[in-house]
Amino acid sequence: MPYKNLMALPEGVRKNLPKHAQEIYLAAFNHAWEEYRDPEDRRGKASREEVAHKVAWAAVKQQYEKQDDTWHRKKKED
Repeated sequence: MPYKNLMALPEGVRKNLPKHAQEIYLAAFNHAWEEYRDPEDRRGKASREEVAHKVAWAAVKQQYEKQDDTWHRKKKED
């Protein structure tokens, strides 16, 4: 079930992540949805949807971090 737009994302994602982070989540989820279509490409008994959500959160966490219950873009290191 790939997401067509930001409004289709789960409520927890929409309400907690800034727009740019939502865009990252959507793109990563949709890519992982296709990438892990075959069960043998996934670890253990994880569902396609579960794997796609994990990949999406990992992608968000590369650029954002949660501080005091709010997600902020990480500062670039020199």
